[in-house]
Amino acid sequence: MFRVIDDFEKTWSYESEATLKVLKTLDDASLARAVAGGHRTLGRLAWHLTLSIPEMANRTGLAVEGPPEHASPPAKAADIAVAYEATARSLFGAVRAGWNDAALLVEDEMYGSQWARGYTLMSLVTHQAHHRGQMTVLMRQAGLKVPGIYGPALEEWSAYGAPAPEI
Repeated sequence: MFRVIDDFEKTWSYESEATLKVLKTLDDASLARAVAGGHRTLGRLAWHLTLSIPEMANRTGLAVEGPPEHASPPAKAADIAVAYEATARSLFGAVRAGWNDAALLVEDEMYGSQWARGYTLMSLVTHQAHHRGQMTVLMRQAGLKVPGIYGPALEEWSAYGAPAPEI
């Protein structure tokens, strides 16, 4: 849980850029990739990350701009990335302009429970990390290069002058 706005800003800056790096790696054909029938496609996961930012943040009273909660995903991967980037920046700006450290302890109704705002912000971060992990599996299945997030991806080790770890 975040207790200081500055900590959220530092974390969100890195995490939203990491998500954007993944989204910018998608191509239009990959958006239809699903792990199995009845599961979200890669495009739906990407769009879900975009939609969940204002959906969650607006429950706290923040005015975060973004696509409507039930908007259909765009057909173009680049359009998802553009929408995500704008929405992620809107959250950053809304938190900076509307809250102080004390506001992070205020509780809001969130999915039938009371969540401190600092917990809601942490949930947005971990929610994205969770779905980025799902997306990277689907990206590999779709033949896309997976970017490193918390360290180099398999294909990136050579840039560090090191062999990839043994499989």
